[in-house]
Amino acid sequence: MYVRTGTPAFDELIPRISRFLEQNLLELNIDGEKIRGYRSPEARSIWIRHYSDMMRALRYTEADLISVVRHFADNQSRNGRIFDYFTAFPEKRPYERENWIKYVRIPVAADTEFRFIKAAWLAWQATGDDAFIRNLMPTFERALAYVMEECYFDKEKYLFRRPYTIDTWGFAYTAGRHDWLQYQIDDNTFWGYFHGDNSGYYEVFHFMSYWYNLFGDKVRSALWRDRAMRLRKSLNTHCFNGSFYTHFVKQSAVTIEGVDEVSQLSLSNPAAINRGAASPRIATAIINEYMKRRKATTAFAEWFSIDPPFPSGIFGDQKFSKGAYCNGGIMPLAGGELARAALEYGFEQYGIDILTRYYDLISRNGETYLWYFPDGKPSTVEASTSPDAEPTDGWGSSAMLYALVEGLAGVQDKDKLFRRVRLCPKWLSAGVEKAEVKIDYKSSGAYVRYDYIHTHDQLTINLSGSYAYIQLSLPVPENYTVGDLMIGGKKKKYIMASFNQGNYLIADADIKGDCEIILDLRKRN
Repeated sequence: MYVRTGTPAFDELIPRISRFLEQNLLELNIDGEKIRGYRSPEARSIWIRHYSDMMRALRYTEADLISVVRHFADNQSRNGRIFDYFTAFPEKRPYERENWIKYVRIPVAADTEFRFIKAAWLAWQATGDDAFIRNLMPTFERALAYVMEECYFDKEKYLFRRPYTIDTWGFAYTAGRHDWLQYQIDDNTFWGYFHGDNSGYYEVFHFMSYWYNLFGDKVRSALWRDRAMRLRKSLNTHCFNGSFYTHFVKQSAVTIEGVDEVSQLSLSNPAAINRGAASPRIATAIINEYMKRRKATTAFAEWFSIDPPFPSGIFGDQKFSKGAYCNGGIMPLAGGELARAALEYGFEQYGIDILTRYYDLISRNGETYLWYFPDGKPSTVEASTSPDAEPTDGWGSSAMLYALVEGLAGVQDKDKLFRRVRLCPKWLSAGVEKAEVKIDYKSSGAYVRYDYIHTHDQLTINLSGSYAYIQLSLPVPENYTVGDLMIGGKKKKYIMASFNQGNYLIADADIKGDCEIILDLRKRN
C-alpha cells in the first residue's frame, strides 16, 4: 500500500501510521487458539470498541482479521451480550500481577454490539470470506436482539439509549451518588439518548440487510433495511439540534451545573457522517460547526472529545479535569473522522488541512497519542485513569489513515475485495498533478492501483485492480471547463453535481482489468 505524490505530508502518512500500528500488535494464545489482535492505546487488552475502528486501517496491513472477531463471537453470552474486551495481561499495575484470562463487559456502554458487527464487516470486506459471515449471522441476530430487547432500546421512540456518559465512554454521571467511576446501571441511573449509539446501529443494520440479500434472504434483508431507515429518521428528528447532534438527549431529569450542555459538541458527530446516518444537510451543518469552532477555540486543534468540557471531576475522578482525555481532550480520532467527513462532503480544503496538521504533529518527535491537552501537551499515565499512555496510538492514527485512503486518495470499497469501487480522488483540490496510489488488502491480495496525471487540458487515470464496477466522482474546480469523458476507450455520459464548496463529475462503468480514464479538463483563461 502506498501513496506517492512528492508531498511528504501525504506520502509519509501511510508508512508512519503503519509503524504506529505495528507497535500495537498483541498476540495471545487462549485455549490453544492463536489470536492476533491490536491493543487499546490505554492498556494491553483488545477492546472491540478500539479494534473495530482500527480495522479501517488494519485491513490493509494485517493478514489475520478473523481471529479477534471469531473470539468475541465464540465468547458471546447466552443472552446475546458481547464482551467489551479481553486480555491475558495484568491491568492495574503494580497492584495486579495476575496474568489470568479476563473478559469484561461495561454495563453502561450500549455500543458494544454494533462495534462487533462493524469489525466483522471490515474483516469480510478484506478477506471475502462469505462462509465466515454466513456462520456468524445467528450470532449477529442474538447480539442485536440483546440490545433491542434489554434496557438499551426505547421501542416507542425507536432509539437506543444509555446512562449519561461522555460520548461513547463507559462511565456514567451519578450526581455524586457513587464514590468513583460508575460502570453499573442502578436505580439512580440517569437515562437518555446518545447519538453515537444510534448512528452506529444504523450502519450495521444496513450491513445486516446487505448480507441477507447476498445470502438470498430477501425478507430479512428488507426487515433490517426498514429498521435502519426508521432508526435514522428518529435519530435525525430527536437528536439533531439544527447545528449538530445534541450530546445527550435526556430521558431523566438532570442538570449539570457549570456547563452549557446544549452547546456541547462531541466526537461522534463526524462519525455519524461517515456511518451514513447524517443527511447531507446535517453533515454540512456539523462540518460548518467544526470550522466555526476552529476559528474560536484557543486549543491547538478543534478535534475535541467534547466541547465545552464538563466541570472537573464530576464523573467521579479528578483526573477527568477540563481538557483531559474524553472531557475536552484533543483527539486525532476525532480529527480523522472529521477529515474523512469533510473530504466526502465538499469541504476538501478543510479535510486536507486536517491531514496536513496531523502530519506536522507526528513529525515533531515521531509520536502520536490518544489525546492531548488543549495546549498541545500529550497525555500521560498520571493525567488519566488508564494504565498506559503509549506514544503509538493506533485508534486515532488509524482514523487519519482512513481519511487519507478513502477521502484524499479516494478509494472506497462498496462491496468486498474491491469488486465495486467508488473512485473519488481529491488530488486536484490538493494541488497535486501526479500521484501513484496502490491500496490493497493483505489478507486476500485484492487491490486497486492507479496513476493520476493532470496536465493543463487533461486528467488521466490509469487504473488496475480487482474491480468489476467503478463509480467515478471527480472534483472540478470552478475555474475549469469539462469536456469528453473516456472510460476504457469508450465515451461515457456523466452528470455534474454541486455540493457545498465543490463541483463534481459523476459517472460509472462495469469494467474489469486495466482501464484508462481520460477527462478533458481545461482551465479557463
